[in-house]
Amino acid sequence: MSTDDVVDPEIVEQDADPAAEDAEQDGATAVDDPPAREASLVRADEVLPPQLTILPLSNRPLFPGLVVPLVYEGEEMAQVVRNLAEHHEHYVGLVLVRDEDAVYEPKNLFEVGVVARVAKAVEIQDHGLHIVVECVRRFRIDRFLTNTNPIRVAAIYRPETSFEDNVELRAYTVAIINIIKEMLKHNPLYEEELRLFASRFDVDEPNRLADFAASLTTAGREDLQDILETYPIFDRLKKVITLLNRELNVSKVQTKIRENIDERVSEQQRKFFLHEQLQEIQRELGMNEDPREKEVADFKQRVEGLKFSDEAAKAFDEELNKLAMLDTSSPEYSVTRNYLDWLTCLPWGKTCRDRFNLKAAAKALNKHHSGLDDVKDRILEFIAVGSRKKEVSGSIILFVGPPGVGKTSLGKAIADALGRPFYRFSVGGMRDEAEIKGHRRTYIGAMPGKIVQALKRVEVANPVIMMDEVDKIGTDFRGDPASALLEVLDPEQNSDFMDHYLDVRFDLSSVLFLLTANQLDTVPAPLLDRAEIIRLAGYMSSEKVEIGRKHLWPSQLGEHALTRRDVTMTKAAMLRLVEDYAREPGVRKLEHLIKKIMRKVARKLAEEGISGEGNGPVQIGVGSLEEYVGKPRFREKGIKQGVGLSTGLAWTAMGGTTLTLEATVAHRDRRGLKLTGQLGKVMQESAEIAYSYVTANLERFGAPADFFDKAFVHLHVPEGAVPKDGPSAGVTMATALLSLALNRAPERIAMTGELTLTGDVLAIGGEREKILAAKRLGIDELILPAANKVDVDELPESVREGVSIHYATYFKDVARLMFGIRMKPVKQKKAAEKGS
Repeated sequence: MSTDDVVDPEIVEQDADPAAEDAEQDGATAVDDPPAREASLVRADEVLPPQLTILPLSNRPLFPGLVVPLVYEGEEMAQVVRNLAEHHEHYVGLVLVRDEDAVYEPKNLFEVGVVARVAKAVEIQDHGLHIVVECVRRFRIDRFLTNTNPIRVAAIYRPETSFEDNVELRAYTVAIINIIKEMLKHNPLYEEELRLFASRFDVDEPNRLADFAASLTTAGREDLQDILETYPIFDRLKKVITLLNRELNVSKVQTKIRENIDERVSEQQRKFFLHEQLQEIQRELGMNEDPREKEVADFKQRVEGLKFSDEAAKAFDEELNKLAMLDTSSPEYSVTRNYLDWLTCLPWGKTCRDRFNLKAAAKALNKHHSGLDDVKDRILEFIAVGSRKKEVSGSIILFVGPPGVGKTSLGKAIADALGRPFYRFSVGGMRDEAEIKGHRRTYIGAMPGKIVQALKRVEVANPVIMMDEVDKIGTDFRGDPASALLEVLDPEQNSDFMDHYLDVRFDLSSVLFLLTANQLDTVPAPLLDRAEIIRLAGYMSSEKVEIGRKHLWPSQLGEHALTRRDVTMTKAAMLRLVEDYAREPGVRKLEHLIKKIMRKVARKLAEEGISGEGNGPVQIGVGSLEEYVGKPRFREKGIKQGVGLSTGLAWTAMGGTTLTLEATVAHRDRRGLKLTGQLGKVMQESAEIAYSYVTANLERFGAPADFFDKAFVHLHVPEGAVPKDGPSAGVTMATALLSLALNRAPERIAMTGELTLTGDVLAIGGEREKILAAKRLGIDELILPAANKVDVDELPESVREGVSIHYATYFKDVARLMFGIRMKPVKQKKAAEKGS
């Protein structure tokens, strides 16, 4: 550390200046100087240098009469002060910069600053330059002598005048003093500064008082600079009074806030002491025991019926001993107590007895569902195997199907059939593995994961736990919940499942886990390996009608406080509702429509005053259906027929659907193929393969061989706003292109299958969903790949009933069914005569 001390400026002795005497007679007062010792002495501020070296100020300006410390970091400013000391220059100019972040240069400085005497300068290593300055007088920059650091200027000093025995001036002075006194009531810190001011200056000097009062405020740098630049004393006093009033209002608000806080704290302390006294009195009278001892006793009583593992018993004993030694007001006490609460709330060794009655199980399944006979059979087979093993542990079932087909309610039916409690939670959008395995206790607000929470809720160790939307589980920097689920679901690992919060192992092998998903593409492959997949393709129209009549209609009657005497609906109307308004695979849309009908009926009964007992129920038939649910959403039924049109079958996450492909010749200027309908890469390749295959075999199908040579073909799949992709549209596209070349409309048959360049028809997936979609639209004749015959034969009879299915091995089989033509064999060229 190096210290540079700048000596105090000496009082310069010289002849009296007549101009100075004139200034004194005019009322000019010296700033920050004691009275002259003798008539022959001159005050320091009267010999201020005409040229000054500038030191910048960044936070706020300084005022004459202040003695303040300043800190400058960086070698550049330290060197400037060292040069001043070497040249015995004791005065510097302190000027506020306009922009704190801009470069230190002349145009970034305000015009008015304060000249100050450097009283002391101390340079501390790694802590910058510390100087103490005594501000003397205002000055204005006349011109800049240098434009680089150190910046030197020519200064103009303007004497300050005061008016003695001026009533208005005294009134302003008294007003400032009164405001400062009022501020002292709210902030005693001002008292020390006021005492220092009184010891150095006379309170009757309004210019000194104004500058001092301005320095007391926390006003902004621009407001303070404005006061520094204001020379007329009356204008300056007015501005200072404005700033003081603003500061006083802030101090009053702060005082009020502080008093409110003190009052609340005092009230809390008073309640705390009274509560402690009350507890002590109750303890002396034996009316209350120590809450810590009561907590320990409660935990000991709670574990009497639990069958802890050795690891859990050891953890319980350790935490209970810790709880007994901790003070109840300690933060660790609440953490330990919460841990013991979770540990003792788990069903250690508690199980419920399974019911393996197949008749009761079948009844429970039929109670919740109509249709889905193949799914019910599979569940009953699962329960039958469990009855042989006397347990259904280590089982993971994954229900896959579109929304609204009853995946969640099937889980409830299984739990009801087995006599186990049911718990459901969704993992869709879950991105933090702590949601599954809990947070570690080191985190504030830590708690166990969903699995432990489910076990606490059901209170048995062998419940049915359903995890919805496993195909929508996420992952990010906080972990991979899908990987965390592996320990939960894997029968080889979940017997030693460890939650991060509990940090002890719990046996999950007795839990029956049910998973649901809308599609398998996004389900993590490790989860698929551990699950048994049951597909729910959707309901046929007849099944949806039965569900609507037997389940949804009675349920919504109760939800809307209606009875069968208030409203009835015919079976024909329910069928029309299913076919024209709710064709989706599930029944969720159908349920919403029934709710809409119930609301309108309730309003009608309320407005017309129909009681049901007097005028009879409101009857809803086919003719009155539009009055309650509006116009039908699906008007067209079946297949569009025409040249260049063909109907395909597609699978989506929402179930099966149909696609009508359209092909037309846009112009004959050149050859080409244009695809629209927001097709994915797979469908685009299928279209190109179909185009190439049909073009190469036009003559064999009886079409003009040069049809596509100068034809620009436009192939479109309607509903262009919906993205489409998949490997099963090749046959449909080839049929539309061949229809265009033959100028003949195809038969009324829907189809699906992928096509190769050699004309082979490849197998597809989702045959059940596609068949159901065709039946919902009234299509009774289909073409499927021959390779899918085995899959179709395994479908329930209820799915295949009413549909005539043709199987195609090659595209020529499709052409024969759609156009009644047979593909001609390839012409063999005669061999050239030898020796010709």
